[in-house]
Amino acid sequence: MSTRTGRPAATSVSSARSGKRFPMSLGRLLPFLAPAPLVGGQAVMEGVMMRNGDVYALAVRTADGNISVENRPWFSLTRSELLKKPFLRGFPTLIETLVNGIKALNLSAERSTEGTGEELKDWQLVLTLIVSLLFAVGLFVVVVIAMILGKQSTMAYYGIGVEPWGIMFGMIIANTIGTPQWMKPALQVEYFIKTGLVLLGAEILFDKIIAIGTAGIFVAWVVTPIVLITTFIFGQKVLKMASPTLNITISADMSVCGTSAAIAAAAACRAKKEELTLALGLSMTFTAIMMVALPAFIKYLGLPEVLGGAWIGGTVDSTGAVAAAGALLGPKAMYVAATIKMIQNVLIGVTAFGIAVYWCTSVEKTAGRETSLMEIWHRFPKFVIGFLTASIIFSIYSADLGPDLGTALINKGVIDGIEKGVRTWFFVLAFTAIGLSTNFRELTPYFKGGKPLILYVCGQSFNLALTLAMAYVMFYLVFPEITAKI
Repeated sequence: MSTRTGRPAATSVSSARSGKRFPMSLGRLLPFLAPAPLVGGQAVMEGVMMRNGDVYALAVRTADGNISVENRPWFSLTRSELLKKPFLRGFPTLIETLVNGIKALNLSAERSTEGTGEELKDWQLVLTLIVSLLFAVGLFVVVVIAMILGKQSTMAYYGIGVEPWGIMFGMIIANTIGTPQWMKPALQVEYFIKTGLVLLGAEILFDKIIAIGTAGIFVAWVVTPIVLITTFIFGQKVLKMASPTLNITISADMSVCGTSAAIAAAAACRAKKEELTLALGLSMTFTAIMMVALPAFIKYLGLPEVLGGAWIGGTVDSTGAVAAAGALLGPKAMYVAATIKMIQNVLIGVTAFGIAVYWCTSVEKTAGRETSLMEIWHRFPKFVIGFLTASIIFSIYSADLGPDLGTALINKGVIDGIEKGVRTWFFVLAFTAIGLSTNFRELTPYFKGGKPLILYVCGQSFNLALTLAMAYVMFYLVFPEITAKI
């Protein structure tokens, strides 16, 4: 129907609510203006669950190919007006969503397989979820206490950071009252460690490495592999350590960059949990001693600040302890020490790859069979790829922004403001989880004859002597112009 002008005639519709008639254009909008029902759902086994108000429907394909459909009441904790208030409704809503979701999953599993298992009651599901949440909460409480003590100024001054507190609290709990069974599923050591190490990669910026020049690279990249290989040979040939995996884990810990290198080395050679725990304990003990004793010894000898910083950066294990020890000598020493430690951290990935190759081709090689690249790939710790990727991405961004803006946005902004805090949380979670899963009786056989301690002391002594010699040659004989610019 049309008007004399040729335009379509305006039609109208009636509102079901008021009886009023509206033009068609407005009538088409009425369904959108009316309050819509709140419908939501989730996937279940061989089907779907959809909720509308106080009920939910469950549709599941059964074993014979038919579709089973049923309506069920929605279990709710928020019927009370009080629990619908902001700040109060969040946790009850979470619990009721989890209860209904798990109940729907259980029902769908039974319907799809024609099972006859007994259906869990609402209170059983609630109790299960509350206990499950305690898995993480229990670990989190211990971690928070470790963070508070590790950030305390006096403890930080003496090098007792959050990681030592975490592993110490964990060991005390595990070896006195015992780690509760309900907490053990939360002790995801590998996940925490590997995530923290990937984040650590963002702190290694290539433009900062280049700034200190070839001298710093020689101190970090020449001394470190020499000490690593020499210490490993010493442990095998002289000390005759029964476990090569413990030997290489301690050697990497002491020569490369402490706990991070130990974790990567342990993953590459598949060391036992107890061996990694022992190496981490030695590292943190000697780090706390050296970060105070080495600066005092440097001052006693009257060594130049740059030389002292290079010596600290190449020998003290923890990155945080290196910066603190360097600060005791002065700003130049802190800059040189932190930069050399950053350069040394690059070797985490190289060390892990080298250990993986050596273990596949020598230590665990089967006689008469060639080692394939796939074997090396399976042994190689994949988180190292994330570590290197993070380093490359942040290095590119930092270099592209320029020295001033890059320092402000990347170093002071993203890294200092966000990344380091998140990484610290993952590391302290990892160390606390290691402590909670460590039994002193299981560590006793590895201390037999004191060989791990002898290995660490001898290796670190060699590291101290070689690093000091290399730092003096590089910074004062070969590249004095770099030292003059610092």
